[in-house]
Amino acid sequence: MVRTDSGYVLYGSNSLLEARTSPDRTAFSDAGSAFAAPQDWWAEYSPERNPWAPDLTEVGGTYYLYYAVSTFGSRHSAIGLATSPTGAPGSFTDHGEVLHTDSGSAYNAIDPDLLIDPDGRWRLTFGSWGTGIHQIELDPATGKPASGAAPVRLASAGGGIEGPTLVRRGGFYYLFSSYGTCCAGTDSTYRIRVGRSSSPTGPFTDQQGNRLLDGGGTPVLESHGSRVVGPGGQDILPDVDGDLLVYHYYDAQRGGAPTLGVNLLDWSSGWPVAY
Repeated sequence: MVRTDSGYVLYGSNSLLEARTSPDRTAFSDAGSAFAAPQDWWAEYSPERNPWAPDLTEVGGTYYLYYAVSTFGSRHSAIGLATSPTGAPGSFTDHGEVLHTDSGSAYNAIDPDLLIDPDGRWRLTFGSWGTGIHQIELDPATGKPASGAAPVRLASAGGGIEGPTLVRRGGFYYLFSSYGTCCAGTDSTYRIRVGRSSSPTGPFTDQQGNRLLDGGGTPVLESHGSRVVGPGGQDILPDVDGDLLVYHYYDAQRGGAPTLGVNLLDWSSGWPVAY
């Protein structure tokens, strides 16, 4: 989700990255999709040409949309890039593949997240299961991997970790990830955890000093109450009243319906607390 001059726009998986818009981040309306038509190259990784897990970042008046193309449970996957001058649904121009993995890869090219360092270096954090979360440096001129860049590993959880989000706050880099299993309705075990580091490439540790590479992670949001099951797929959106934790969960009171959640984050302890 991003805030544009026209209000909030949120993109989700499937249906050419389906869109919702809102004037107040509370009431959302259907708003088409990021793409007007599927891209031919997607068929190599998704026979249905069905993109997932978008990440949208505004840089110098241009909106950079990174997204994944794959099939469920496969490592034959790719991350793509599209740009737009407005961020509005239907306005994106695709720039093709950024990186890919295959069935023999140790990690998976899905769930991209862009971070730009204070010194202007671009970093794409991504990954799922296997050996966990990885990061690669990008060339700002192209939005694709820098010459000679190779992925580095940031976090692992014995398999069940994906959907990274990397942000910088107060001199630390905070790596949020979704742990557990998604997409199983009220049987989902997703939960959001975080670690931090003074460097964007780690090592990241949780609040108890456990390394994320060893499965550590401080809880941020887990299943709770009578409704919220399996929160994950998170993003962090800076807004006028603070940072927002934007995520999806399954609503147990509505038959496990996939639902949008938005919480504010309190950073006063040096660690993010959702409220």
